[in-house]
Amino acid sequence: MRDTLTGSRIRERRQISGLRQAELARRVGISASYLNLIEHNRRRIGGKLLVDIASALSVEPSLLTQGIEATLIAALREAAADAVGQTAELDALDEFAGRFPGWAGVLSQMHRRVVSLERTVETLSDRLTHDPHLAASMHEVLSTAAAIRSTAAILAEPEEIDAEWRDRFHRNIHQDAERLAESSKALVAYLDESEDEPDRRGMPLEEVEAFFAERDYHFPEIEEGAAADSFPLDGLDTSAAKSVAQSLLATYAADARAIPLERLREELGGAEPDPMGLAARFSVDLATVLRRLAFVPKSLLPRAAGLAICDASGSILFYKPVPGFALPRHGEGCPLWPLFTALNRPLVPVRKRIVQLGRTAAEFDCYAIAWPQPVQSFDQDPVYHSAMLVLSVEDPSPDVEAKAQVGTSCRICPRNACESRREPSILSEVF
Repeated sequence: MRDTLTGSRIRERRQISGLRQAELARRVGISASYLNLIEHNRRRIGGKLLVDIASALSVEPSLLTQGIEATLIAALREAAADAVGQTAELDALDEFAGRFPGWAGVLSQMHRRVVSLERTVETLSDRLTHDPHLAASMHEVLSTAAAIRSTAAILAEPEEIDAEWRDRFHRNIHQDAERLAESSKALVAYLDESEDEPDRRGMPLEEVEAFFAERDYHFPEIEEGAAADSFPLDGLDTSAAKSVAQSLLATYAADARAIPLERLREELGGAEPDPMGLAARFSVDLATVLRRLAFVPKSLLPRAAGLAICDASGSILFYKPVPGFALPRHGEGCPLWPLFTALNRPLVPVRKRIVQLGRTAAEFDCYAIAWPQPVQSFDQDPVYHSAMLVLSVEDPSPDVEAKAQVGTSCRICPRNACESRREPSILSEVF
């Protein structure tokens, strides 16, 4: 019986980690349909695949195969680690789970619920503000509800209303109610997207980023000299996405010519990268080095590398994620990120070790610089871009206060004493 629920535990851990089936399947080298069978306990699992899945989920394999008590203890440890302002007696967890399994289950369930809600709030916060379809749907629902309320208020007046007008108001309420029902159904259907479905790629930039991710952010053909404008853009559905992709691939090709891969491999030698030193040795600007390091094969760098590029408005022009690194796509991000602080000092390199606050703090080494785009005529104001290379810190030090602390956005940041806060957080302190 112990092994028959391994798939259920894998599904639970995947949901806690915020991964989709397709993403986890890609990481471990299996199809999403096969992972779906595993998660529904229709395929037994063990050996290397179990180890790979556990590694992708950042848990011990035993946590996926052992019984409920071990799972409860692990969940309680996570809850204790995420607690704000509370210190739990970790040495008594085994006894607590053994003596009070019901309460242990309640705490574990509540912690999973908190994690799920926090991720949902973060996702919907970004979508509600910047998703055009969602904004239009919300406007439709709210305006229809306001119309019903106004009409109902007229009918509730004590004065007598002419029968013809009363019938007209009743018809208006009926029509508006039907419209509200249809709008609400459409909105719920849009929000209630199944997590097992493919990622929604409604924006051209999302299509392009998915295109880059499917190729592991590396294009051997361009490295070998192929023209960027002739690279096949299979999988991109819109002309806007293809235009964005061609522009990014042209930049990729220029960076590859300026910093050839084999020379870069020799310079790195498996050691930690020195962006300033590389810029000097290759006679290129720092932004070129930051982009180049984000697009080399993973084997060249000792740590996972992410990248963010934005314009002066704070809108993200390209985003390559790494585990734990979260940045709103369309602005509203924390202004303390080096990506944004670099815009205050164009052409001045910025290097900071930061801690991203949240359910589980993540630590990164960040290198950033902002630079002006070329202008075409005199007296033309330049457009500034900023690039930030993000390197994961595998073994973070426990002294969080000694590092720069940033959040995802003010609405979901747990740090209250922050001079840069624009608005109160909607999360309670227990997050």
